[in-house]
Amino acid sequence: MTITATKDDFTGTATSSANGAWNIGVPEQGTYTVELDESTLPEGIALAEGQENPRDVTFSQTSNLSVIFAFGEGIVVQQQDFGQNLLNRLVAGLSFGLLLALASVGLSLIFGTTGLTNFAHGEMVTLGAVLVFAFNALGLPFWLAILLALLGGGLFGYAQDRGLWRPLRRRGTGLVPMMIVSIGLALAVRYVIQFYFGGATQQLPYAQSPEIQLGPVSISPNNLWSLGISAVVIALIGIVLLKTRLGKATRAVADNPALAAASGIDVDSVIRIVWITGGMLASLGGILWAYYRPGVTFDMGSAILLLIFAGVTLGGLGTVFGALIGSIIVGIFVELTTVFGLAADLKYVGALFIMIVVLLFRPQGILGRRERVG
Repeated sequence: MTITATKDDFTGTATSSANGAWNIGVPEQGTYTVELDESTLPEGIALAEGQENPRDVTFSQTSNLSVIFAFGEGIVVQQQDFGQNLLNRLVAGLSFGLLLALASVGLSLIFGTTGLTNFAHGEMVTLGAVLVFAFNALGLPFWLAILLALLGGGLFGYAQDRGLWRPLRRRGTGLVPMMIVSIGLALAVRYVIQFYFGGATQQLPYAQSPEIQLGPVSISPNNLWSLGISAVVIALIGIVLLKTRLGKATRAVADNPALAAASGIDVDSVIRIVWITGGMLASLGGILWAYYRPGVTFDMGSAILLLIFAGVTLGGLGTVFGALIGSIIVGIFVELTTVFGLAADLKYVGALFIMIVVLLFRPQGILGRRERVG
């Protein structure tokens, strides 16, 4: 059968395979009109009663969107489609959760060592994708653009700590005023990026790629790369934290900065390294997020900032492995909500609701420790 998707000046057409699967790549997010050419249906086959054709579908905050046209004798087909769609959403949720974890681990490290709730972390995510786009636009090789973007993210983290947070810490500024400063910094950086980058959605190289079939799972090569890269990087971070002197020093500073300093650990140096690492992880998460969406916008980091906080809080504030577990739960839940009929624009609300419910029964998060207050 022939299916067409249209939006403004864009028109995309696909022909379904023998099992009814089809795929149309689109240039940007938004609402598309999808229409099945009923004249191409096999003889004696018609759409099931109540099937809207054409229909408007909103492609938002995800790498793909499932649109199913059910036929008259389509009960079994719909059940098969539901099972396959559920499996695909699980894999997509795992990929999304791992890229969230990249940003969440950096945020958790910063909170654990400084106590700062950094609302500018979303702009650190945005910066990674924007820098890749900028360096690629200058004609640099794609691999070099990614490397420079990661270094730029680390430099931005270093500059924040050196020029802002360390002076505030030395002056004894409270955590609440510092949090308010981070909100102001987030707004300032976001709109500086918009001033130079613009408000339009831009695409990174190789953003559009047809899905491949791996057994029963249908996944795009970009999502597959994202899943693998995120898993390897997070595993390396875990090894560093558990097996190296720097990792042990970082955990010591997170547990008790005063005692760590008394033991001979250079707390400022550890915090500086944490800011650099957090900036690089956030930039990497932003690059992968630009491919998952797909697209680069000036506010893309702020769009998932609450999900990053949800993952960190759900797993346990200040615990790196808790941030990993919490982010994976949030990512999978966000993707699964679309399978059960929740509108794409509301799926993030469901993830935040789960976080609230969990915290009502376990305020310290999944891997957090109970602490007495007062």
